[in-house]
Amino acid sequence: MKNSVQNAQNRAPLFEALKDYHSRGVIPFDVPGHKHGVGLPELAEYVGRKVLEIDVNAMECLDNICNPIGVIKEAEELAARAYGATNAFFLVNGTTSGVQAMIMAACRPGDKIILPRNAHKSAIAGLILSGAVPIYIQPEIDEDLGIAMGVSADSVKQAIEQYPDAKAIFIIHPTYYGAVSDLSSVIELAREYEMVVLADEAHGAHFPFHPELPAGAMRLGADASAVSTHKTGGSLTQSSLLLLNDSILDADYMKTTLNLTQTTSASYLLMTSVDIARKQLATRGEAILSEVLGYVRWARDEINKVDGLYAFGKELVGSPGVFDFDETKLGVNVRGLGLSGYEAEKILRREYNIQVELADMYNILAIAAVGDTQRSVEALVDAIRDMAGKYRNGHVRRITRAMLKNPEIIVSPRDAYYSSKKSVALEEAVGSVSGESIMAYPPGIPVVTPGEMITAEIVEYVKLLKAENCMLQGTQDPYVNRILVLGRE
Repeated sequence: MKNSVQNAQNRAPLFEALKDYHSRGVIPFDVPGHKHGVGLPELAEYVGRKVLEIDVNAMECLDNICNPIGVIKEAEELAARAYGATNAFFLVNGTTSGVQAMIMAACRPGDKIILPRNAHKSAIAGLILSGAVPIYIQPEIDEDLGIAMGVSADSVKQAIEQYPDAKAIFIIHPTYYGAVSDLSSVIELAREYEMVVLADEAHGAHFPFHPELPAGAMRLGADASAVSTHKTGGSLTQSSLLLLNDSILDADYMKTTLNLTQTTSASYLLMTSVDIARKQLATRGEAILSEVLGYVRWARDEINKVDGLYAFGKELVGSPGVFDFDETKLGVNVRGLGLSGYEAEKILRREYNIQVELADMYNILAIAAVGDTQRSVEALVDAIRDMAGKYRNGHVRRITRAMLKNPEIIVSPRDAYYSSKKSVALEEAVGSVSGESIMAYPPGIPVVTPGEMITAEIVEYVKLLKAENCMLQGTQDPYVNRILVLGRE
């Protein structure tokens, strides 16, 4: 039986159907209007004609994402089996769309949902779309690293006991930096109160495919999980999966919910890349990820030999909010050099032609994934080592506050979104209720969200981020000099 399942994973039904369609030389009088690249010659010349020849529309032989009954359905079923889920849905608007659909399917307007305050902005959008009311849990904070970790099972238990009528619990699995909460214990707690457990698994697409990585959310028993196959699984940017277990949530209702916001013109390039990435992970993932883990473990050891640098990893397991750790996340604390993470990120990009995933006040984060090689990882380590030699200034950087505590919620995100608002200078917003979000992106975790009280501490923190030339998003004002607050002009 195991062999037959493994043999099935060698197939890529959607990719096979797309290749068959391409081989027929169909004369297109449907959309897209570039007609197999003829109408977009400059792009075709650069990326290759074949790429545009397979950018096609949803005809019968290629199925339809909104109601799959053919090759897309076959491909989704294979993805579900690979991840240990009952159902899988292809996503072409990133994991953002999956997170929003999970919250919308689990919660009606006014329902409470328990979630960590370091949730991605997509979760806040899910609250606005669903009308759910957030019950925020403060994630554990590592003050030395200046970052939020996971949530403790005890803090989840306290929230459940205080709000036993909550409909769902939302857990990040793992955090951007690789910290993994005790999801198994959270699921066990939720079962006692018939609460739905939703996992933001944006950075855990690779988990099920290597025994030395944390367990995937589906195999632990979560009800639903949104997985960014494009982040660590190898598919194209914007392509993801929504996974569902046979439990509280209904698969047909989830499909209906997805179709509220999902395009009817899904990219076959994106969907096919998920099909092929799943095939590769299911058939060769352990071997590929063994190499990746070898590279990143070597890199961590080498970086930790350099004075002023700390590449954190599995040694954090057992500390608050870290039940397990994803070693493919290579976070490097640089404040011992006297640099901020933002400064280090810019140095690496401008002087060494290396782009890391993100930076914060104290750290840079490099993500190792299926496409990395020994050569690329060596180049990263050499650059970090050289940077440390050139830019060490002899003092440890100290920042008054690297992370903020949860702001006070005055009204729900949905009510704030639809309320009358006025624009005020950021410095004049203290004491007002925010009408929009402010976040550093990446990682996309809001400093303040619609409906929360703006404090002097928040304003000072935003000004600190601006001084570091951090990329800020969320406000109508692109420079974040002004912010919308509840009230009338």
